[in-house]
Amino acid sequence: MTSAHPQPQPHAQQHAGTPQPHQPPQAYPPPPGGAPPPRAVRDGREDRDDLRQDIMRRPRTGARTVPRTRRARLKVARVDPWSVMKVGFLLSIALGICTVIAVAVLWTVMDAMGVFAAVGGTVSEATSTDSDGGFDLQAFLSLPRVLTFTSVVAVIDVVLLTALATLGAFIYNMSAGLVGGVEVTLAEEE
Repeated sequence: MTSAHPQPQPHAQQHAGTPQPHQPPQAYPPPPGGAPPPRAVRDGREDRDDLRQDIMRRPRTGARTVPRTRRARLKVARVDPWSVMKVGFLLSIALGICTVIAVAVLWTVMDAMGVFAAVGGTVSEATSTDSDGGFDLQAFLSLPRVLTFTSVVAVIDVVLLTALATLGAFIYNMSAGLVGGVEVTLAEEE
């Protein structure tokens, strides 16, 4: 009688000096009417590739072989205000730095094109009197003065955006308690 499951061999049948690998018990019985899977024995050791093929499950006939995308519908029930404040602070600092750099580049380009000289000359002529030479726009819109004003505005924006983001997290948590939160569908592609 042959068995589809490997049986532990008695110690007398083992080759001297070659230990046999441990054979775990099989979880599933062989299919009815099927021949036992082939097993190769070489020098007292089983061929590991054949063992892997024996253990692998074969797909059922008619089973879907098309890869499918797993989807999960989740709700954002609560947002942590502390984490929103930290992220909002960092993003508002980045926005403030970008604003200062953009203003500096824009001022340099406009000065190189001669916009301040042309507009400054027109403003000086329009505001000049007999005793006064008029308003000096170029001295008023100098680069250090413009960058100082932009930096002050950027600092105020950092404070306001951080406070608004944190307030928005509190408002979201209150509204999510009433309505249930925002539903998000996540998909995992295989």
